[in-house]
Amino acid sequence: MKSIAEKRKAFRKLHETGCFVIPNPWDVGSARVLEHLGFAALATTSSGHAWSLGKADYGVTLEDALRYFKSVSAAVDVPVNADFEAGFAADAEEVATNVTRAIATGIAGVSIEDRDVATGGLYDKATSLARLRAARQAIDRSGEDVMLIARTEGLLDDASQIAPAIDKLVAFAAEGADCLYAPGVWKTEDIAAMVKAVAPRPVNVLVMKPDRTVKELADLGVRRLSVGGSLARVGWAPVLKAAEGMMNGSFAGFEGAAPGSRMNKMLGG
Repeated sequence: MKSIAEKRKAFRKLHETGCFVIPNPWDVGSARVLEHLGFAALATTSSGHAWSLGKADYGVTLEDALRYFKSVSAAVDVPVNADFEAGFAADAEEVATNVTRAIATGIAGVSIEDRDVATGGLYDKATSLARLRAARQAIDRSGEDVMLIARTEGLLDDASQIAPAIDKLVAFAAEGADCLYAPGVWKTEDIAAMVKAVAPRPVNVLVMKPDRTVKELADLGVRRLSVGGSLARVGWAPVLKAAEGMMNGSFAGFEGAAPGSRMNKMLGG
């Protein structure tokens, strides 16, 4: 197995040139399968993980998240980016404390968003910057080469608010964010404007729809592509269909199931 330091170094290198896909496993098994398929890095998914625990998104605890990060990071030989939601705290100092604990799990990157979980809205710019600054300082104090990914969630509420989203990302970059992320951006011109505004810092785009290719997004200057809970949702769809069929007396949903022999081959070593 590679050391944590080696995985962190490889993760930073991935962000320097080109464009890579960073899929989101929801548990150790899905992480090991994705590594087996050849992905160079992985990112956790708050929603997919929550569903695997029988909870709704944003329903996991800090301890749940830390166990998840540690188990996935230890199970694979590729770097792992942690979706740390809003840092599991409102106060900037508490965010810093929690980021320090997340670093100790072996992750290579940590994402902090500006969602105020208590209200469902967003933190204002000043508060968002203070929280991000605290996360940056926690990483710097640790002496570990962990990347800080700064997220603004506003476009998930209103996809037309591109200017405020870009404004926040530019401010996040100035505070030391290593990678910028605004889930919900999808129009070609908006992605291009975002990439230009924060250059040379890399931009992550969340892929939620199938109408773009990796090449098309790479040509816009996007450095990395994540999928959030989409793989988990793709996985749940046939399970729901098969289970609903069973309730109605049919086992037709088993058609096309992954062979047990293939699963055992991927996960047995």
